Amino acid sequence: MSANYEVRGNVAVITLDNPPVNGLGHATRLGITDGLARAQADAAVAAIVITGAGKAFSGGADIREFGSPKALAEPNLLSVILVLEACSKPVVAAIHSVCMGGGLELALGCHYRVASPGTQVALPEVKLGLVPGAGGTQRLPRALGVENALNMIVSGEAVKSEMLAMAPGQKLFDKIIEGDLMTGVVAFAAEKAAEHSKGAALPLVRNLKATHPNADGFFQFARNTVGAMSRNFPAPLQCVEAVAAAVKLPFDAGMKREREIFISLMMTPESKALRHAFFAERATSKIPDVPADTPLRAVDKVAIIGAGTMGGGIAMNFLSAGIPVVTLEMKQDALDKGVATIRKNYEAQVKKGKLKADKYEQRMALLSTTLAYEDLKDADMVIEAVFEDIVVKEQVFKALDAVMKAGAILATNTSTLDVDKIAAFTKRPEDVIGTHFFSPANVMKLLEVVRGAKTAKDVLATVVALGKKIRKTCVVSGVCDGFIGNRMIEQYSRQAGFLLEEGCTPQQVDKAVEKFGFAMGPFRMGDLAGNDVGWYIRKRRYLEKPNLRYSKTADLLCEMGRYGQKTSAGWYDYVPGKRDAIPSKLVTDMIEKHRADLGITPRKISDDEIVHRLVYALVNEGAKIVEEGIALRASDVDMIYLTGYGFPLFRGGPMCYADTVGLFNVVQAMNRFAANPHDDAQFWQPAPLLARLAADGKSFS
Repeated sequence: MSANYEVRGNVAVITLDNPPVNGLGHATRLGITDGLARAQADAAVAAIVITGAGKAFSGGADIREFGSPKALAEPNLLSVILVLEACSKPVVAAIHSVCMGGGLELALGCHYRVASPGTQVALPEVKLGLVPGAGGTQRLPRALGVENALNMIVSGEAVKSEMLAMAPGQKLFDKIIEGDLMTGVVAFAAEKAAEHSKGAALPLVRNLKATHPNADGFFQFARNTVGAMSRNFPAPLQCVEAVAAAVKLPFDAGMKREREIFISLMMTPESKALRHAFFAERATSKIPDVPADTPLRAVDKVAIIGAGTMGGGIAMNFLSAGIPVVTLEMKQDALDKGVATIRKNYEAQVKKGKLKADKYEQRMALLSTTLAYEDLKDADMVIEAVFEDIVVKEQVFKALDAVMKAGAILATNTSTLDVDKIAAFTKRPEDVIGTHFFSPANVMKLLEVVRGAKTAKDVLATVVALGKKIRKTCVVSGVCDGFIGNRMIEQYSRQAGFLLEEGCTPQQVDKAVEKFGFAMGPFRMGDLAGNDVGWYIRKRRYLEKPNLRYSKTADLLCEMGRYGQKTSAGWYDYVPGKRDAIPSKLVTDMIEKHRADLGITPRKISDDEIVHRLVYALVNEGAKIVEEGIALRASDVDMIYLTGYGFPLFRGGPMCYADTVGLFNVVQAMNRFAANPHDDAQFWQPAPLLARLAADGKSFS
């Protein structure tokens, strides 16, 4: 059983014991109901306490059972809560640490609830595109008040128990227990047993009224506000409707409405995409040939080579995690400028109230600087963040090899270059790894961890664990030009260039892609990142691949000195200090002249063609990357695009989106694109993995 039973005095204690967060799996649910039956049958037991072992009361549903028959097997959570409510002896939930989702719904089914201060309480189902499905939308408004409950349910964010206990008229918590929770709750339960020994009815949340002085006006305001903020996600608005049912309908009718909404949302592509992303993020840390118990190397001090935009951003990740950093530059003015930028970034957080002044000073105290490689010798890990040129990387890694201590991890922040070649510049290739941070490095969630042919398993495990410590989503990649993300974006960018030559404008392409849900279209993205960066990579890449066709429009743009926002001119014009993209006549004229030089007659191109040429280019290259073993799984490709490239979360990533459309349909569209005389017919040949899955009626998932 995943629940333990013991008796303390006249109080039975049922302890959920299903690590790591006491998920309410089938065995745990059985353990609860068996414990309740045992306590009911024991005349010496006057009250019952339900709590959780370890560092959680309960985190809700057991994610290991999602989608399996066990998730629905009786007793399901609704049945467990009915058993709780029917108990003739007082049942007290002793809540601590984490109480979320089904865990909170379980607690709401108890007669009483006590909590430790600092407990994180939430109904986060909206983040999976769902509403709470075991009475959360009906009981929480009754226990906490309609407005407070709706805010929690719509946001899915956790609130501390002591804050909730301060809500006027709340009946969620009967007591906040300072000190030892179990000592306090056993005494509380015994007290309640004595109060009810004469037959007084036990309190049930379902019997409370959910009321609001202006329910119609409040819910209409909520619909307007939530609808505007959750444009592409149906669940938040449905949360409003479910809570409205708690106010307007009897309890059982409200429960029925909640269930109808829950089931309908389960079938939406948005919920499927969010659930896919939820599991995909957890899968990224699973590396088949690296055991979970692989011993890790200690990383107590990090060195950064380069104090520029990337180096400074990378340093901030470690400083914010409390890890000392020493930054090296070649010139003092570069160091001073880099430190000033870090200070400016932190000061902006202080000004916005996101960082306390003392924390800011603590972080800055962890930063030291140097002009000498010799001063890096005590660091446990060094990350190189210099210019993207193999000759420069060679100089840096040979210098590091000479001074770094044995066992130090040598990492490169390269975005495209050969990590194995870089490792070969040292006498310790087993200690070399790629850590591709995304810009701005102190903000972007993605860290592409590039495993070289000789990278040691403990180095890989250490870097992935360290990535979690600095709050990154780590995705492991093998070595190839561009790794996973930038190798795919090459094909996306090629298609964007072909679309310009065939008749599109940059703003038409960007608008179509942004309407699809991308944070930014390809041309606005280029202007933000710096068009010269891509230009430099293309010069190398197409020198190595002379037969690969691509549009020269981006090169012509750079030859005009239009590098993007930093020069106030790129695909668009910019007013200095502002980010508004203003269509440029100079760029339009350049594209039209180039098109004429190629002898191409422009044609009208639909938004649908724009989106699918760009997205299916990602999908096809992603399929090749998975089959080659560069990515461990298709969902890793999705996580890279969700966390690093602004792919719309409600679509789940390119591979998930392809599954949603149907791989047969994807292949049919690719065949149509291959017939376009101006496109690259060879590229549009479906990747072998994609072709096989489509033929077999299967999906990437």
